[in-house]
Amino acid sequence: MFVFQFIRRRPAVWCLVALGTFFSPALNAAADTDKPATLRDLQQVQKKVQAVLSMAEKALVAIESGSGAASGVIVHPDGLVLTAAHVTMEVGHKYKVILHDGRTVEGTALGLDNSTDAAMLQLPAPATAWPYVSINRETHQLKPGLWCFALGHPGGYDKDRGRVLRVGRLIKIASNMLQSDCVLMAGDSGGPLFNLNGEVIGIHSQIWQGRDQNLHVGMAPFLRSWDAMKRNEVIHTWAQGSGGWIGLSTAADDNDGLSIRAVAKESPAERAALKAGDRILKVNNVSVSAPVDFSEIIRRRPAGEIVTLEVVPAGAEQSRRLDVKLSPRPAD
Repeated sequence: MFVFQFIRRRPAVWCLVALGTFFSPALNAAADTDKPATLRDLQQVQKKVQAVLSMAEKALVAIESGSGAASGVIVHPDGLVLTAAHVTMEVGHKYKVILHDGRTVEGTALGLDNSTDAAMLQLPAPATAWPYVSINRETHQLKPGLWCFALGHPGGYDKDRGRVLRVGRLIKIASNMLQSDCVLMAGDSGGPLFNLNGEVIGIHSQIWQGRDQNLHVGMAPFLRSWDAMKRNEVIHTWAQGSGGWIGLSTAADDNDGLSIRAVAKESPAERAALKAGDRILKVNNVSVSAPVDFSEIIRRRPAGEIVTLEVVPAGAEQSRRLDVKLSPRPAD
């Protein structure tokens, strides 16, 4: 385990101090966890972060609405912002967007992918090009152990404090999600996770107190649904496994668990009598509280496998357990 502390020595300059035990990574390859990190390794990380930080922080935005604060990142000079679906929630909704220098503009929510927590937001046409960063399109090249850094506005925009920077490494990589040990807090949701080249590799999605439980939407869902989200489409990619399919989409519930938004016809979910409005608390005894949790659990299971759901039917107070056998995904 390792921790980074960033100490501000003078405006816009951060000094990286290493605390605790480190393990040496190759800076652009998987980590060699058998070799202790050297001071030179850490100095290289600091140098790389400082080289790209200025542009990264200029592209970072804070997003405010009546329900709270979040973050996002500009990825195109026309003002296209990537954020999390649980931040925007609704196509066409207007949000107060705070830029790196404190100026505010109005952003409009574009399309979103509820199954992976990916979303887009559009800033108004700029007089000059918006500052922006590039995204990493080579998602297959990401490896556990790679250094990365997270930016965001935990707790909302704070002019005196500025953005908050955290450095860490990738822990786990799934088809649509990344897991890192960068410390995240409320308000970071929708903010960017960068590689050391200053490219966006993820968007903060699930934030927990545990360092090893933070999840980021990878770039694969954004790239796959890019045009559809720019057309203001809401994407319901039915949660499925590798060859398996359950046939429902979910949304975060104000209470515990996830509310079912829709059930596909002739799906395993329909055969199990699941309905829109039912609330899923657990899958195979694992609590779920974000759509990405549910999608990731289901996605790892093949057709024919049985998953056990703990469900509170719509209008009921008591939960019940039911088994659902995943089936092959039907042809579209």
